[in-house]
Amino acid sequence: MTTRAMTTMPMSGVRGTIARALDMLGRFPLPLLQLMFRLAVASVFLKAGLIKIGSWETTVQLFADEYKVPVLSPDLAATMAATFEIGCATLLILGLGTRLATLPLLGMIVVIQTFVYPNAYAEHLTWASILLFLLTRGAGPWSLDKALGLEPEAQH
Repeated sequence: MTTRAMTTMPMSGVRGTIARALDMLGRFPLPLLQLMFRLAVASVFLKAGLIKIGSWETTVQLFADEYKVPVLSPDLAATMAATFEIGCATLLILGLGTRLATLPLLGMIVVIQTFVYPNAYAEHLTWASILLFLLTRGAGPWSLDKALGLEPEAQH
């Protein structure tokens, strides 16, 4: 039986360059990504919510004519949508109750994808991916969740 000698020689050439680049990319601070994800997805929902309340009659009419959310009246659906969009987006910006705040927004995405705009899966998948990351990983250390002790210590 023969054994191969393992070497710890540094990689050179293209493989070495790729390995060094990947190592550098792996050092990108996760807290910065978490903050960027919170702000990015919050901006989408906050803008939508503010547009809704800015022209309430038009919003309710859209829910009656175009969105047609099943089971809910147009007024209730519009109220719920605007409330979740503004409220949850604000919580995401602050990093407060982050994991909980993702749930209504994920629910909205499912309803919109299923009943309103089934061909908008690319946008919905992007938003849902970010929200699922925040749901599973939390707001990060640069958040009120962390400052108030609402998130467990990071495990390595």
